[in-house]
Parts: sequence; structure tokens; C-alpha cells
Amino acid sequence: MKKPLLITLIILAVLLLIPAVSFIRWAFQEKKPIDVVILDKTVPTLERLNHRSFIYVLTNERFVRGEKGGSYSVAKDYYGFIPLRPVREKQFRKRDFRLTELIDLAENNDALYFTDTYGVFFNDWYQGIKKARRSRKLYGGLNNNDYLLMSEMKKRDKLVIVEYNTFDYPTADLERFKTEELLGISSKGWMGQYYASLDTVSPQGVPDWMPALYRKQYREPWIFTKPGVVLLKENSIIVLEEGKQLTSAMPVITTGESNASQFNIPQEMGFTNSFDIIDAGQNNVVSEFVLKTTPAGDTLLAENDLIAVFPAVIQEPMVKRTYYFSGDFANNNVPMWTARLKDISKSGKALLYSDNENDPGRFFWLYYKPLIANIFSAYQAEVEGK
Repeated sequence: MKKPLLITLIILAVLLLIPAVSFIRWAFQEKKPIDVVILDKTVPTLERLNHRSFIYVLTNERFVRGEKGGSYSVAKDYYGFIPLRPVREKQFRKRDFRLTELIDLAENNDALYFTDTYGVFFNDWYQGIKKARRSRKLYGGLNNNDYLLMSEMKKRDKLVIVEYNTFDYPTADLERFKTEELLGISSKGWMGQYYASLDTVSPQGVPDWMPALYRKQYREPWIFTKPGVVLLKENSIIVLEEGKQLTSAMPVITTGESNASQFNIPQEMGFTNSFDIIDAGQNNVVSEFVLKTTPAGDTLLAENDLIAVFPAVIQEPMVKRTYYFSGDFANNNVPMWTARLKDISKSGKALLYSDNENDPGRFFWLYYKPLIANIFSAYQAEVEGK
């Protein structure tokens, strides 16, 4: 055999051997049984991005369904909006919590995670429709049964995680008020989003309806083109542009040294997804969002009763088993085929994310994955008395 061919075959064998060994190491890990109720109402595609990364963490960390013992399924193991195949026929069903099963769900499950309650709207579901800010709701918003299940789980000191946009549109005012009271949180009503470009022409730019809303409010043209952050509250809009109201456009999640060590997360992490602004009340603040504002940005925020630093992750201070993530944390495009490979974030780093702070993959691998893994591992160890 010629030497170049032999070298090529050896390289291919090594490349195949590494994932094979990684899979075997994953498969022979001790399984960690835990029953989790997952709610995702925002599932406009079969990719199911708004809970897929959470399932990824459970699978990779070897958490399995309690009685059945199998890994969680992205397609089957959740409540909410369920698209049906073939997608072109635009059929779907809704899997909701029935009032008669709430007590059994709370008794028989260990944890609850509301990854997204926003929902699916007409323009999201039907392709080719011009995107507007809001269209007719097909399904969504936190309802009374959702609230009651959350309450029952908390009463039993189960693990409860609730995520971004739980309090805002299209959740009704009564459910918003009750949920805020239950979690000890006050919503400011403002939601934000980072944009790599504030230009409407750029693929990474803002949607067309934002300039129209801005012109209506300020009677001024939309002239923003640089990176920035847009804040929205009902029919109000605030634009923070890099170089004017911001020294750096990307919001940063900061974590104190003690919490960073406890949850194995970095002390600073850029964040490119949506977020909402809340008052944490008496809850522990694990991490905070920081907008890197200029004096002009601070003034603009102050005019709207806002500041540049606000909670990103909070934890109920007594039992410490209830969390609220005020960012769209679970919405990450992760390759599920790697979930069954042990230590993939180390061995496959070059394929999964880069050192570029603008790479959205960094958030999942360096912040979200270790945060979820540590929350669930600590909870399970505490319950089992380890």
C-alpha cells in the first residue's frame, strides 16, 4: 500500500474512532432519572428551537425520563403547539394541561420548565405572508392552568424554571398579575433585542414595522444603520445605537464570582437573543444584563424609568428551587446528533463555536448548558440527599 494512501486511511480511522469512543463513554454513564414537564407554545417549525437546546442538555448530561428510563424526545416530550407532518398542509394540534390532571402532574413530576409561552401567530405559521409586528393569534400566552401547575409545583418544592416573555403579550393581565405575585417579580413591560445592524436592508437588520413605529412616536425618520438594541413596550420604542447611546451594542450578562463558580458559568457573556426587563423584588439575582450605555443612553433610559443594569437570572431566596430567566435562553440552534457524545463541548469546540464574541453559539456552550446542568444536578443531589 502506498504511503500517502495509508496515511489517509489512518486519519479517517482516527476521525471515525473519536466520535465512536465519545458515544460509548456517553452510553455507559450512569443514568439520572428525572421527570420534567416542558411547555413550549412557540413551535412554528419542526426544528422546535425554543426547547431543543434544553432537551440537548438533558440528553447530553444523561438525564432520562423517570419510569421509562429513555432520553427525552424533542418532538414528543413537551406540551404546547405541535406541528403535524406534512408541514405543507399546515395542520397542528395543541397539547395543554387539563385542569383535572394538574394535581397528578405536580405529584408525579420533579421539575417544570416553561421554555416559551409566547405562541404561534398567523404570520409565523403561513409562509409568504408579509411580516407585521402582530397578527392573529393561533395559539399562545400563559393561561390559568399553566399558572396553577406552576403554583402546585412550587407548593411541593419542586424545581420550577420560567423563561422570558411569560408576563407580556399575549398573556392576559390577570394571569400576568398572578404569576408575578407567585414568583415575586414585577415586569417593567419592556422587551429588548440586539441587532447586528439597525438598517432595514441588512439580513441581520430590524423588521420593517419598527421604523414605522419609530416615526409615529418621534415624528423623525429612521436613520439608524449601526449595531444596536431596540426596546419595546406596547406602542413605545427606544433605539440605542452603538457610538451614540451605546459604547458597545451587544448586551452582556455579568455574573459575580461566587455565582459564576457555583453554576460554572463565565463572569461575562455576550447575549444576542431577546430579553425582558423585570424587577427581581426579594429574589436572589444570579446574573444581570448590562447595556453598555453612554451618558446619552443613560438619559434616554432614565426618561422611561429604566436603567442599564437589570436581572438576567433570578432565584427564589428561601427554598432556592424556582428560577426566572429574563432572556430567550432556550432558543439555540444546536446540532442534536452531538448530544450523545460525551465531552463534545471540549473535543469538538472548533466545530461548535468560535472565540468571536459575536458567535451566538458561545452563549449555549459556555453559559446556558452549564447553567442548566448545574441547576438540575444540584436539585437532584439535594432531593436524593447526596
